[in-house]
Amino acid sequence: MNEQAHAMQLMKDCIPIFTVLSDENRHLILKLLLENGAMRVNDITENLHLSRPAVSHHLKIMLSANVVSVEQIGKERFYSLAMKDEIEKMGELVELMKKYCPSNQK
Repeated sequence: MNEQAHAMQLMKDCIPIFTVLSDENRHLILKLLLENGAMRVNDITENLHLSRPAVSHHLKIMLSANVVSVEQIGKERFYSLAMKDEIEKMGELVELMKKYCPSNQK
């Protein structure tokens, strides 16, 4: 695969992370997980002005985008940040875009 095709594939691969980052409620969940580490849905819900189903919905989107991970401990599910691979993809995409997109500077 040539570099331009790779850049296009990276853009497609990054769509789920862009979807996560496009919503302010998901920003708040990311902030909570960053500040507190692993949290249960109920813990997240208590810190936000969202219903439990809404938080679960956002977490489902975040899980599918590989932004969070979940660990089952007994009956509890703990969510934590898991963005390392996604950040690397986005960094690679940014570098390729810098290479191929013309600068607006004159």
